[in-house]
Amino acid sequence: MSETNAKAKSVKGCHTFDEILDVEYGQKGTPERNEFERGAEAFILAERLKEERLKAGLTQEQLAAKIGTKKTYISRIENGKADVQLSTLFRIFEGLGKRVSLTIL
Repeated sequence: MSETNAKAKSVKGCHTFDEILDVEYGQKGTPERNEFERGAEAFILAERLKEERLKAGLTQEQLAAKIGTKKTYISRIENGKADVQLSTLFRIFEGLGKRVSLTIL
């Protein structure tokens, strides 16, 4: 049986999302799982930014002009292709009339 088939069969026996993640990416704390979780967090942030920008009725170009950056940078952030500095994240959401609050867990 191929590794893909073995994983598919193993995933079918899962009852929770965490169990699926364990099968697909390894246990919490493993390098593969950590990489997946960082990517997922970046995706969620990018989608939230896009959602808030659209709610504000702004194009990427308008938001970029409002906060003093380029449209391509906003696009790269929204597509998960750029890391964003915390200060820039605050500026972006301020430009959307929002505040960013951090929770350290």
